[in-house]
Amino acid sequence: MKHRTFFYFIMPSLAAMILFIALPLVSVVVQSMHIEHEQVLKVTKNCGPFGCKEETTVDAEATAKLREAKPIGRYNGLGTYFDRGHLASEEVSALWSARTSFGGFLSDLYNLPFYKGLSFTLIYTFGVTPLVIVLGLVIALGVNRVTPILKGPTIFVSLLPMIVTPLIGSLILFWMIDSQGIIGKSLQYIFDDPELSLKASPTLTWITLMVYGVWHSAPFAFVVFYAGLQTVNTDSLEAAQIDGANRWQQLRYVVIPHLMPLVVFISLIQLMDNFRVLEPIIGFSAEANATSLSHLIFTDLRGDVVRFNSAAATSVLTVLGAVILLMPVLIRTWRDFKGKTV
Repeated sequence: MKHRTFFYFIMPSLAAMILFIALPLVSVVVQSMHIEHEQVLKVTKNCGPFGCKEETTVDAEATAKLREAKPIGRYNGLGTYFDRGHLASEEVSALWSARTSFGGFLSDLYNLPFYKGLSFTLIYTFGVTPLVIVLGLVIALGVNRVTPILKGPTIFVSLLPMIVTPLIGSLILFWMIDSQGIIGKSLQYIFDDPELSLKASPTLTWITLMVYGVWHSAPFAFVVFYAGLQTVNTDSLEAAQIDGANRWQQLRYVVIPHLMPLVVFISLIQLMDNFRVLEPIIGFSAEANATSLSHLIFTDLRGDVVRFNSAAATSVLTVLGAVILLMPVLIRTWRDFKGKTV
């Protein structure tokens, strides 16, 4: 394909990426380096029979004019990134200097908002992603061996979690694990503890959120793996059978190597999706026990005081974190691509 033809071919996609991805990202970076203008104060002198007093009041007109002249706010550079609500450089340095043990340092670090959200985000991402891949592969292998008459209903049931809206799905599970729900009541009966609650413990809350994440995302991995299984070379499988390979050996040496590009693809999608976890936290009302980077952004953008600069800084840090997570997978993909083109 000629360069000119290729340019015209990708022009619509390139324009859409610039318009809806690059420009908003630049806007967020610029916003993160500005903070709201300080209120303009004016000093007035009120004199009475007992003398004069100076009163300081807010000059609403001057403040409004200042904000109108510079609506983006006043320049703060990287100050927002290093304040207590984000990287908290001063607090982290003080905690490190006063540490008695590394475990104690991590415990104190967890009390800072950004690192608390980062901790859950990373644990959720690295906990859910591999489980989704494994469970999706297991379901695909099982469905692939089901008799043709049962494949349709089995595939439909397997896809139900992906069809349900994430927020609705989390609300349904939230009601089920309630002390009056079917799961909550069953656990109270099994452990003979009427006070047992999955919502009271941070650890149980994290486990519940990750179980929901696996349940909701596994159908996507299943669909991709099931499509990949239809392209497995039957000649290779037959040759393995002739050589005496059992089912596990066929899976390990023939099927899984064939599906590795799909494993990389699912890993990329899941890492990006899980790193921005938000809906389950809201659906489970788990803000007291679990918070994520996306939830910090959500919190900054709601309420009476909207903190655009704080939300923008957290967004930039979240994007950087996602890029760092994806780098190993992208490097592997690039190496595989170069190996095939050489």
